[in-house]
Amino acid sequence: MASLDEFKKIELKVGTIKSAEPHPKADRLVVLKVDLGSEERQLVAGIKKYYELDELVGKKIVVVANLEPAVLRGVESQGMLLAAEDAEGNVKLLTVDGDISNGATVH
Repeated sequence: MASLDEFKKIELKVGTIKSAEPHPKADRLVVLKVDLGSEERQLVAGIKKYYELDELVGKKIVVVANLEPAVLRGVESQGMLLAAEDAEGNVKLLTVDGDISNGATVH
């Protein structure tokens, strides 16, 4: 179990996917450019089999913004998007209901 103090360390922000490209070295990964309001971040995510690239553009998603960058198959990821997976293996991005500014903090 995580304590409330540990959970408070996680910085969740709203962002809009500006572009989605296939990863050059991995069949299951996509490279996303995400507008977080004050900055744009590059995220690498294993969602290629669940979404067409063009349907990702424009989605408002929730991003873990304070993770250390990680290099995934040679491409830097500067955060992590949040997604849900059910018992049948279906994956859906956590999106935002309604209009709110990029960079808004999720509480």
